[in-house]
Amino acid sequence: MFCNLSPDELKHFDAIGVQWSVPKGAILFQEGDSSNSVAIICSGQVKLSCSSPEGKTLIVKIAGPGDVLGLGAAIAGTPYEVSAETIEQTVIKNIRKDDFVAFLERHGEASLHAAQSLGEEYRSAVNDAKRLALSPSAAQRLSSVLLDWGRSASCGKPEMRFTMSLTHEELANMAGTSRETVTRIISRLKKEKLIDVKGSSFTILAPEKLEHVS
Repeated sequence: MFCNLSPDELKHFDAIGVQWSVPKGAILFQEGDSSNSVAIICSGQVKLSCSSPEGKTLIVKIAGPGDVLGLGAAIAGTPYEVSAETIEQTVIKNIRKDDFVAFLERHGEASLHAAQSLGEEYRSAVNDAKRLALSPSAAQRLSSVLLDWGRSASCGKPEMRFTMSLTHEELANMAGTSRETVTRIISRLKKEKLIDVKGSSFTILAPEKLEHVS
């Protein structure tokens, strides 16, 4: 979001907020809390989730470097829509909501980037909803999750290799299925040589075929 800003905008951006490193399992903010800041991920990954009144949790996104957490709530002046928890050592830049909004009001280019970021969040939310509601099988939903992760990690490069920071239970949460089903599907995809798994390292060997599954 903050790439390609003018030198004046970048200077102002550098002057606001504080940067620090937080450990795995740190809660950055919780769903329903009053929005008082935004957090820009410099490195690491953050799990975004929401919960039902019955206590069921849905992981809606794994955010990575460059993502701005709490952007919509800050601009709209509403509570946080999701909870944010680090899933590995993460470096973030935290900016008070008032300072961030003032920065956007002063710099038109940054405001445009914020609007584009919100548009991307909306597109991602629609795709996630379609995956959960319209994909008829757990294999399709899980394959879609793995492809999204691979595309994000590859940054346009042919090889889709990434570190899986989620447990099978958490993957099941994202795919709307059970942990046992996730374990079974991953074993099947490995056997069919669509993916390769070594510890927490995942490699998508045949993206086109996995796309067909999804």
